[in-house]
Amino acid sequence: MRKPVVGVMGGGQASKEAMESAELLGRLIAQRGWILLNGGRNAGIMAASSRGAKEAGGFVVGVLPDADDCSVSPDLDLAIMTNMGDARNVINVLSSDVVIACEGREGTLSEVAIALKNGKRVVAMGFDAGGSLLASKKEGRLVEVHSAEQAIEQVKAWLAA
Repeated sequence: MRKPVVGVMGGGQASKEAMESAELLGRLIAQRGWILLNGGRNAGIMAASSRGAKEAGGFVVGVLPDADDCSVSPDLDLAIMTNMGDARNVINVLSSDVVIACEGREGTLSEVAIALKNGKRVVAMGFDAGGSLLASKKEGRLVEVHSAEQAIEQVKAWLAA
């Protein structure tokens, strides 16, 4: 049976609180035996979630925007070098069974939009997607939570359905 892939999206820069939550999120994903997929860089939410998952013995995949490995997180098990810039966001979300959006900016918003447009479910953890996505909230495809534990419970429920 294929292991679920949980995409963790978020900014290359984030607050201390968001980084701590992302690290816990990575740890919780790994503890459930799920694969963590993120943007792969050694910065922000990507680095924190990778670190948490790796410390818990998880498998971490990073889909990077570059052709070289100068910005790769040391906690990745698999680095996919795309040389696609922001277009790699499509690969990130389409390769994920569920997406968790953490604190971020335009790049994270693009990943949320791409995920929803392609029928993926999204948990927003400390990420305000704005009023433009109200329909997705009403349909239950976008759920807002306030903690890593709540995010994991929502993912678990969706994966079990």
